Amino acid sequence: MEHVIRKHPLSPCLILAAFVLAALCGPSNGSSAPGARAHANSAAPADTISGTPASTITIIKPSCPNGRDCSGDGQHVSAGSTLDLPLAVRVLRNRREPVARQPVTFSIVSSPSGARGQRVEPQVATSDENGEARAYVTLGSEPGEYILTASTPGLRGGPDVLVFKTYARSQRWVFFLVIGLAGGLGLFLYGLHLSSHGMRRSTGSRLRAILSTITNNRLVAVCVGAFVTMVIQSSSATTVMLVSLVQAQMMSFTQTLGIILGADIGTTITVQLIAFKITDYALLIVGAGALVMMASKHKAKDVGETILGIGLVFYGLHVMSQAMEPLRTFPPFLDLLLKLEHPLVGLVAGVVFTAVIQSSSAFIGILIALSRPGLLTLDAAIPLLLGANVGTSITAIFAGWNARREAKRVALAHTLFKAAGALVFIWWIPAFADFVRWISSGAGAGENPSALSEAAAFVPRQIANAHTVFNVALTALFLPFSSLAARVFTRILPDKEEIEKEPFKTKYLDESMIATPALALNLAKAEVLRIGDIVIDTVEKIVTPFVDRDEGVLDDIDLNERRIDFLTEKVSDYLRRVARQKVAEERVNEVFQMMYTTTELELMADIVSKTLRPRAQKWLEQDLFFSEEGKAEILDYHVRTLKQISRALEVFRDLNLEKAEAMKRKHRKYRSMEMDFMRTHFERLRRDVPETIATTEVHQDLIEQFARITSHATNIARMFLAWSAEEKKANPGVEKAAS
Repeated sequence: MEHVIRKHPLSPCLILAAFVLAALCGPSNGSSAPGARAHANSAAPADTISGTPASTITIIKPSCPNGRDCSGDGQHVSAGSTLDLPLAVRVLRNRREPVARQPVTFSIVSSPSGARGQRVEPQVATSDENGEARAYVTLGSEPGEYILTASTPGLRGGPDVLVFKTYARSQRWVFFLVIGLAGGLGLFLYGLHLSSHGMRRSTGSRLRAILSTITNNRLVAVCVGAFVTMVIQSSSATTVMLVSLVQAQMMSFTQTLGIILGADIGTTITVQLIAFKITDYALLIVGAGALVMMASKHKAKDVGETILGIGLVFYGLHVMSQAMEPLRTFPPFLDLLLKLEHPLVGLVAGVVFTAVIQSSSAFIGILIALSRPGLLTLDAAIPLLLGANVGTSITAIFAGWNARREAKRVALAHTLFKAAGALVFIWWIPAFADFVRWISSGAGAGENPSALSEAAAFVPRQIANAHTVFNVALTALFLPFSSLAARVFTRILPDKEEIEKEPFKTKYLDESMIATPALALNLAKAEVLRIGDIVIDTVEKIVTPFVDRDEGVLDDIDLNERRIDFLTEKVSDYLRRVARQKVAEERVNEVFQMMYTTTELELMADIVSKTLRPRAQKWLEQDLFFSEEGKAEILDYHVRTLKQISRALEVFRDLNLEKAEAMKRKHRKYRSMEMDFMRTHFERLRRDVPETIATTEVHQDLIEQFARITSHATNIARMFLAWSAEEKKANPGVEKAAS
């Protein structure tokens, strides 16, 4: 739609200057500059055009068929460059009929301080048969705003003037864009890391207690997953943690499904915080966090680290937004954004970028940063957002790649939940966008602004709300069918016997969990229990050479010994590093209990490998057999020894003090049985039983070594009982309250 600009922001002095310049460079003196790219003819006096008075001649900025301004106004180019499009005006008679051969004067009336080299070619252009006159403009050497005018002489003492504003970017704007994006993203990611680390350090001791509340109640699992993810600020980290816990057999796969869906809701909290426009106060938050860190100790220092991280998140977001300002007027980038509005292209781009930076919160933060200067609309952001939700599952896939089948199902469930949700939502993006606008403040369902600058005020919040709505809807959609989903995932990845290809490799220890001691101790406990299982296997096999004369198990015993030594060293090192973290006193006690238990298990294995294994080798070299009574006694005491080790592991796993007391009673009984077996063995010697006489030394040694193993197993129970007694003395009120 054509329109006449009657008012413009120029000051009266600026208008007067334009008029004087127009008079000096009027058609009597001006002509098209040589080599100009515009179609310009030599200027003709106004009175030679027609007999119509010049006062009826006016100029307007031409419009394109789509109604947009085609005058070349508002262009942005690098300093020292020529505008991509010429400045254009249209000369009309009586505001309707195009006027040909009318001279129009183009002038630069304002430029940044120190700018050099700016010029207009031609300064005076003549309108063509459509009434249009054009001039090409080269901006000066300095970035900033350049103001130009177009005028034509009138008969009433002044020109009809149009005003054009153009802008020059810094010649190194691409360089500053790149370093601004890189630095802002670095601050953003480091801020996320700091705040997550601080939150985990300050609340990590409670995370295990929270996870222990997990039941088969789906809603409870969702709430726990949302809370834990809100604390550690990463759904990927929560899913990786679930992979580790399932790998450690501390949770079942079915229990994790609700937590996975809840984790997806929890990660939206971080994005909602990012959407708040408090970037102006980011440095204040950084300063407050640094002050708390420097002035505090222990947990308060962790709180300061959290505050500092949040400040860096917002400051990084501010840096990225500022760096991307020039992209608002960079046509290739705007064309790229238009291509990303295609749902499948945006979805794939979101998956790829999120997989690269391994954080959906960070990528959605970048989307919000793009929307602040008006570069991204909600409709274009939604496919990218859906892709980000799918891409965040890549981390969990890598974490579960070499895990047990049940742990792999956790990663598979996270991925398929997200992928299925994205495929459901991608078909109704316009309706989804309208719904998000309706529930968001700033724009209703009917307010769909076409101007990016208008949308920038509320699109960041809408993007955050779209992320929240998607994940809440995903939970509502799949939670009722979680049992069915568990069966489907189990069918996709069925259970199968897993052969341990690498005997000298930890199975549960996770280096990334050391910063969260409460969770790291869970994994260490699982590894200690694994050592216990290997010890039981070793003790169980050592009797075979003596009663069945099977030499093949000796190689298995040797392999188990090397495996136990390796795992003991790894667990001890892992526990020492956990203990060097800022941990509460009760966590220090747990570290001691695990190291003590590990030592006792290693001593049991040493009895087998260093004492009984050489005895077995020598036994097989001789043609000796136990008497039936002696063999029965050895097997009986051997079974009781294995049971005592199993009880010790149960006490260690469940902190079952009643079973610990029962173990002490059993041990006294076993000591009495040892004496009884020695007495019956002596009776057989008195009766001159040949087998007893030939095997007396081996028989007594086996019973004695099994008794030693039983004693080491009982020491584990004694240690927990002693620790419990000390706790009762230190906190007498706790026991009274409990009773």
